[in-house]
Amino acid sequence: MDTSLIFKAYDVRGTYPDQLNEDVARATGSAFATFVGAPSIVVARDMRPSGPSLVEAFAEGVRRVGVEVVDIGLASTDLLYFASGHLNSPGAMFTASHNPAQYNGIKLCLAEAKPIGLETGLADIERMTNEFFVAPAAGELAAMSESDVTSAWVSHVHSFIDTAKLRPLKIVCDTANGMGGYVAPLIFAGLPFDVEIMYAELDGTFPNHPADPLNPANVLDLQRRILEAGADIGLAFDGDADRVFLIDEKAQGISGSTTTAMVAASLLDKNPGSTILYNVICSKSVPAVIAEHGGIGVRTRVGHSYIKQTMAETNAIFGGEHSGHYYYRDNYRADSGIITAMVVLELLSAFDGPLSDLVAPFNRYAVSGEINTVVTNPQATVAAISAQLLNSGTMIDELDGTTADYGSWWFNLRPSNTEPLLRLNVEALTDEECAQHVSEVVELIRAN
Repeated sequence: MDTSLIFKAYDVRGTYPDQLNEDVARATGSAFATFVGAPSIVVARDMRPSGPSLVEAFAEGVRRVGVEVVDIGLASTDLLYFASGHLNSPGAMFTASHNPAQYNGIKLCLAEAKPIGLETGLADIERMTNEFFVAPAAGELAAMSESDVTSAWVSHVHSFIDTAKLRPLKIVCDTANGMGGYVAPLIFAGLPFDVEIMYAELDGTFPNHPADPLNPANVLDLQRRILEAGADIGLAFDGDADRVFLIDEKAQGISGSTTTAMVAASLLDKNPGSTILYNVICSKSVPAVIAEHGGIGVRTRVGHSYIKQTMAETNAIFGGEHSGHYYYRDNYRADSGIITAMVVLELLSAFDGPLSDLVAPFNRYAVSGEINTVVTNPQATVAAISAQLLNSGTMIDELDGTTADYGSWWFNLRPSNTEPLLRLNVEALTDEECAQHVSEVVELIRAN
C-alpha cells in the first residue's frame, strides 16, 4: 500500500476505493487512536456515498485498540471541529471537501480541534497506518455511541454576533448538494432572514455542479438567482461547508482577501490591538486594513494546520485565507464558513446600504484569482523559477512557495498541498496590469 498518495500536508485524501478504502480507514483508525492516546474519539462524515462504510471501518480500527468512538453522524467540518472542542476529544472528519465525487478523505485533529499536519504527527500516523495495515489490531472492541451536538453548536455560532441587531435580509445560499444544505437551515432558523437554499439535497455525487466555489463556473447559478430574486447577498459553500464565498447584490464575487479584511476590521473595532493572521496569497489590502484599525498583522503559510498553530503561538483573534477559510480564536482556533457568514450578515444589517458599498473600502487591488497549472513536478518547477528570479536580482521570500514583490505588483507560486497542481496568484494595481503579469508568469512556468 502506497500511503504517500493519500497522506497530504494536513489531511488524508484520495480516490475511493483504489487509494482510500475500508482497509486503509481501519488501519488509520487504529493508528490515530494509538497516536493520540485519548479515551475517546469523535467521528463525523459528509454526504459522500463512501462515507458510512469508511466511518464504520475507521471506528472499528479505533475500537480495536481500546478507544471509544462517539459518532455525531452527518456534519460539516466546522461542526466536527466544534464537537472536538465541546467534547474535549480528538476528532476525525470524513470528507474530501471540494474534490469530485470519486474522492474521500479524513481531516484529523487533537482534542479542542488542535491541528495535526505532517510536521506535527501526521507522518507518524502514516507510519503506524502501514504497520496496522500489515498486522491489524486484534483487541476486543471498545464502546461506540452516538451524540447530537447540533443545538450546542447553533448557540455557539450565534454567540459570535448580536442576533438582536439582525434585520430582514434576502439571502440565497448555493450549497451544491453539500453539507451547507444541512447546516444552513439549522443556523438560520428563527432569524429574521428570508433564506432560499439552492441544491439543498445532500448528494455526494454533486448532480448540479461541483462543490468548489473557487471555480467561477460553479457560482453562475447562484449569481443568476441573486439577480432574479433581488437578494441582498449570496453565500456559496463548498462540499464540507467549512468555507463560504460571498456574492453581492449585483452578483459580483467578493474575494477571500476582501472578506478577510472586512471581518478583521470589524473584530479589531471590537477588540482593539488584537493580532490578525493572513496567509501569503492574501491581498496587500489585508495587512493595510489591519494596520489602519490598530491591529497586529502576522503573515502565515497556507493551510489550516499552520494557521491554527500560529494562532496558538500569537493568541491571534482571527485569521483569514484567500481561499475562503476563516479562523476564530474563540472557535477553538478552527475555521468556519457559517460563523463568517453570520459576522458579515451582522455587518450588513448595521450598514445603511448594499453589500457592494460595504465591501468597497476593502477592495483595493486587481487580483487574478488562483490559477492552477498541472506540471510534472510542482516542487521542482517552483525551485527552478526561484533560482531564475534570484539570478536576475529579484528579491523573493519562500515562506510558502515563492513570492516575488515588484512594488506595483506581486505574485506567489506554490505547489498545492492537496492536489498535483501548481497554484499561481497575482495582484496588481489594475485589471490590465494584472492580466499582463499573469501572462508573464504563466510563460515562466511553461519555460520550466
